[in-house]
Amino acid sequence: MASAELQGKYQKLAQEYSKLRAQNQVLKKGVVDEQANSAALKEQLKMKDQSLRKLQQEMDSLTFRNLQLAKRVELLQDELALSEPRGKKNKKSGESSSQLSQEQKTVFDEDLQKKIEENERLHIQFFEADEQHKHVEAELRSRLATLETEAAQHQAVVDGLTRKYMETIEKLQNDKAKLEVKSQTLEKEAKECRLRTEECQLQLKNLHEDLSGRLEESLSIINEKVPFNDTKYSQYNALNVPLHNRRHQLKMRDIAGQALAFVQDLVTALLNFHTYTEQRIQIFPVDSAIDTISPLNQKFSQYLHENASYVRPLEEGMLHLFESITEDTVTVLETTVKLKTFSEHLTSYICFLRKILPYQLKSLEEECESSLCTSALRARNLELSQDMKKMTAVFEKLQTYIALLALPSTEPDGLLRANYSSVLTNVGAALHGFHDIMKDISKHYSQKATIEHELPTATQKLITTNDCILSSVVALTNGAGKIASFFSNNLDYFIASLSYGPKAASGFISPLSAECMLQYKKKAAAYMKSLRKPLLESVPYEEALANRRILLSSTESREGLAQQVQQSLEKISKLEQEKEHWMLEAQLAKIKLEKENQRIADKLKNTSSGQLVRLAQENAAVSNAAGQDEATAKAVSEPIQSTSLIGTLTRTSDSEVPDVESREDLIKNHYMARIVELTSQLQLADSKSVHFYAECRALSKRLALAEKSKEALTEEMKFASQNISRLQDELTTTKRSYEDQLSMMSDHLCSMNETLSKQREEIDTLKMSSKGNSKKNKSR
Repeated sequence: MASAELQGKYQKLAQEYSKLRAQNQVLKKGVVDEQANSAALKEQLKMKDQSLRKLQQEMDSLTFRNLQLAKRVELLQDELALSEPRGKKNKKSGESSSQLSQEQKTVFDEDLQKKIEENERLHIQFFEADEQHKHVEAELRSRLATLETEAAQHQAVVDGLTRKYMETIEKLQNDKAKLEVKSQTLEKEAKECRLRTEECQLQLKNLHEDLSGRLEESLSIINEKVPFNDTKYSQYNALNVPLHNRRHQLKMRDIAGQALAFVQDLVTALLNFHTYTEQRIQIFPVDSAIDTISPLNQKFSQYLHENASYVRPLEEGMLHLFESITEDTVTVLETTVKLKTFSEHLTSYICFLRKILPYQLKSLEEECESSLCTSALRARNLELSQDMKKMTAVFEKLQTYIALLALPSTEPDGLLRANYSSVLTNVGAALHGFHDIMKDISKHYSQKATIEHELPTATQKLITTNDCILSSVVALTNGAGKIASFFSNNLDYFIASLSYGPKAASGFISPLSAECMLQYKKKAAAYMKSLRKPLLESVPYEEALANRRILLSSTESREGLAQQVQQSLEKISKLEQEKEHWMLEAQLAKIKLEKENQRIADKLKNTSSGQLVRLAQENAAVSNAAGQDEATAKAVSEPIQSTSLIGTLTRTSDSEVPDVESREDLIKNHYMARIVELTSQLQLADSKSVHFYAECRALSKRLALAEKSKEALTEEMKFASQNISRLQDELTTTKRSYEDQLSMMSDHLCSMNETLSKQREEIDTLKMSSKGNSKKNKSR
């Protein structure tokens, strides 16, 4: 999956790269064309500069020659001005000097004439050169303007291209970053996918093993337990109880409930329509309260009065059909027996419509023949008569299709299963046709009621009856539309539900087999209900696993508990022996105490001194408890404690020494207390040692389990390290491929940047040259 995604993304990158490469080729071609245009413009500028320089040189030479001639003319004029007064002064001189001056004058005149002609010719050339210069300058200025506009356009194009290239570079860089992030995410996804694939392979292997085992077991059970295959023959298979589809049954019951509601609305509208039509016949065209109506209308009214006996059964039949569809049944066409009853009721209603149709048509003709009927009203009556014929025909068509649908539940050979879908489709078309006809009836009857209300003889009773009939017709139209849309919406479900039946068969063979199947289904449901028992409470699976782990690693293992029980039994036997021993000792001590009490009582009888009484009290206290003996000894005299290996012994001073028996009792009590203390310590030490021993056994078991888990984890680590190394190799290969692609893309971008920089430099040079030429032209 991850490799396919990587391949798809790589293909996308390759497509983008090919697009960029094609764009780069186009841009290169455009740049080459622009370079060729710029070179041609440079050549033209050079030629124009050369021609301009030639013209400038000619202009300079002409201006220089013109200045020379102007100076020469001024000199000649000055000489002429000087020669005139001299001539006047020397007029009186000789003929030789006059002739000489005349010759000189003619020479000067010729020279002057030549100079004037040459000056005129130069002026003409100068004027022509000036005009040509102005014309060339205007052409060059227009050419310069066009070149400037072209340069501005080229600059805009170059700026757009540079901007586009920068945007593409930024986009490629962003795409590169995104691709790197995507590559990292894809690597992670690839790792996860590999782990998932491994887990799925293990699960698939386990499932394959499990299913193969189940298949073998089921095949063996089938071969051993199944006497014959009842699905092989359609007659036997039809008796098998299909799988109970509760959702299908609830859906069918819901659909039947909706259909029942729609049929109830339709029945109510039909009852109102026939009833109000009967009332209208009694009013128009002749009011029965004023005059007798025609025999035709009387008969028509009589028939319409019986409409409830034909219309009500439709609702009852649909109600019985709805009640027959329950959650426990199997609802298909072969099991819907009540549909036949509904079809019969619909057939009786069709007979009623056929019976009243001629009377209805004749009644409309009688209205048309009345003197009150106008041409517009006559046209509406004719339309209504045609609509009534169409309505009866549509009902007959609908009854035919419903009768066909009721055949599988009574006569299985009457309708093939392959024709079920076409019959249902035709039922939907018939319902839509019924809705269209009812719309036409509603339209035409509303027009007729409007025309009748405008008549001068229209009574309030007629207007009210027409309004009631129109409302019933509108209700019929709405009900027909609802039923048609409802059936169209559920048509696909009806067609799909036809396959609901016995397994691996085309359907129920006959109504008898369907009925037997329903009986078997009831028996099977009763049997399953009798087998159903409340389940006992069980331990949840997770809790059982936790208890198992605790049981494996707990100190209360079977062997440890057996050993603890054995040790406890041994201790109990020892303690019972000690108990018997100490019970004997207690009996002996009790006998001694009774003797001592008897002796003290005898002494008390013989002596009456208070000292002996106090002594008897002290002896009684000593015989009861060692602690009370110590307290009384402290009250009589200061106690002296002696410490030894057997404990601390408290005794009195040597001044007041008790008798031998009391001292023996004191020692005995002390040893008894010491023994009790030592036994309690011993029992505590034994319990601790047993506890420590159990803990040591549990720790050893945990250690063994930990070793096993460690070995398993080491194997898993080896497998994981192998997978990691393999994934690292794949990652390195993918990284190298991505790096190669990125390096190729970066090289391509660098080459594009270099070409762009070169184009920018060339454009800058063109700008500078065009600016310099424009400045020169302006200066010229």
